[in-house]
Amino acid sequence: MATMKQVAEKARVSTTTVSHVINNTRVVSEDARERVLSVIQELRYIPSAVARSLKNDKTHTLGMMIPNNSNPYFAEVIQGIEDESFRLGYNIILCNSYDDPKKQAAYTRVLMEKRIDGLILVSSGIDLELTQLLADEAIPKVLVDREVPGVAADFIEADHEQGGYLATKYLLDLGHRRIACVSGPKTLLPSGDRVSGYLRALKEAGIDFNSDYLAHSDFTSQGGFSAFQQLLALPDRPTAIFASNDLMAIGGLCAAQQAGVRIPEELSVIGYDDIALASFSTPPLTTIAQPKYEIGVLTARVLVNRIVNAELPLRREMLETKLTVRQSTGPAPA
Repeated sequence: MATMKQVAEKARVSTTTVSHVINNTRVVSEDARERVLSVIQELRYIPSAVARSLKNDKTHTLGMMIPNNSNPYFAEVIQGIEDESFRLGYNIILCNSYDDPKKQAAYTRVLMEKRIDGLILVSSGIDLELTQLLADEAIPKVLVDREVPGVAADFIEADHEQGGYLATKYLLDLGHRRIACVSGPKTLLPSGDRVSGYLRALKEAGIDFNSDYLAHSDFTSQGGFSAFQQLLALPDRPTAIFASNDLMAIGGLCAAQQAGVRIPEELSVIGYDDIALASFSTPPLTTIAQPKYEIGVLTARVLVNRIVNAELPLRREMLETKLTVRQSTGPAPA
């Protein structure tokens, strides 16, 4: 790659003049400016972002840590973050912890070593090293979906408790009384919030909670498949299942098909997230829609505002969820 020194030599100017032309930091004669720009184009010179960051203490780069990029939910959130960040003049470095709390701490340290201007974190779970790292570093940060205990930061989430309530209430309105819930990992706050909504709807309808009807698993299709197998093997199996994300629900549809259980005639299934794939499952999946793109846009906007003004009061934003009805749910069987 060409260097600034090579550009300066060929344009017959100093490296300082080249720097001023690139950064527009001082008036340079039109003749010198044209020579420098012509040589930059000829040599295909690309200014060093590292050098700029050392001088300005800004890289215009945001770091983002997510638990699992195979989950389409995160892909749709990332799209909103990238679009808004690009509009605001920032680039994104994306890291994937694969649901490993230790790995997320290591990657967060790497991102900070890259001199990112701000951090977006979707936590993979509680890790003391990560908590200490985030508490010690004054870097602007926004937590999405999952808080980290002991870390003061802006926080963006959807109303998971209300989403769990809406899903269960809809099944109750269809006449179901044996309603099971497939929840995510117990250590994740959104999992607990969605279960809380499920329990609130049952209590409101005067239905006693049956602990056999609550299964915990990973937020994956395989996790949903295994949890549905467990629930469908019960002597008094449920007539409806609320799955805590769409991947779980889609895995559950496969488990029901293998067990010879018809959807929705014998079993109604409702998911959570409304990923694009939910419209194309068999049958198309009723689900609770999260405003994924809007979450991403708001996250990027809040983080850049924090970078520009660190003295702003911390923000907590909760976006609404809504029910999207498709063909995987129906009236309770007689």
